[in-house]
Amino acid sequence: MALNITGDPEADALLDQSPFALLVGMLLDQQVAMETAFAGPAKLRDRLGSLDPAGVAAIDPDRLAEVMKQSPAVHRFPGSMAGRVQALAAAIVTDWDGDTSAIWTRGEPDGAEVLKRLKALPGFGEQKAKIFLALLGKQRGLAAPGWREAAGDYGAEGYRSVADIVDADSLAKVREHKRAVKAAAKG
Repeated sequence: MALNITGDPEADALLDQSPFALLVGMLLDQQVAMETAFAGPAKLRDRLGSLDPAGVAAIDPDRLAEVMKQSPAVHRFPGSMAGRVQALAAAIVTDWDGDTSAIWTRGEPDGAEVLKRLKALPGFGEQKAKIFLALLGKQRGLAAPGWREAAGDYGAEGYRSVADIVDADSLAKVREHKRAVKAAAKG
């Protein structure tokens, strides 16, 4: 199944083709709209000429920050997010030999192990790791035993996160769920 997160077929195609792009989109998914976050990797690729972990890890940090700041900016906080993207790329190069998908494929890990590996990445806390695990399971064909349990509520059927977005209707349902959660938290 092709991803349909950004509303931009070219940006979604990159997410489909590049596990690193998908991971970067998830990293960027904070304090901006989901579509903006997941369109970020395509902007980076277009501006840098390619988007691979080794290239991003090796680029001059000031240059990456400038690329992120170009209009339209890749993120609302381009400077700090440039550092996070570069740290993520460096971790992929150092810990996974530049192969992003090895995080969820090397050694046939179960869901709990994939979650542990994701949480070890720079910029990935518990919630972000669970959402990405659910995205892998629901839309990328991850068959790791126990992935739904490891992803917690995000692994359940419904419209909770980016893992559940397949079209404009599901995007609207995810947004409504997020609004309801925020309203309930306020009180």
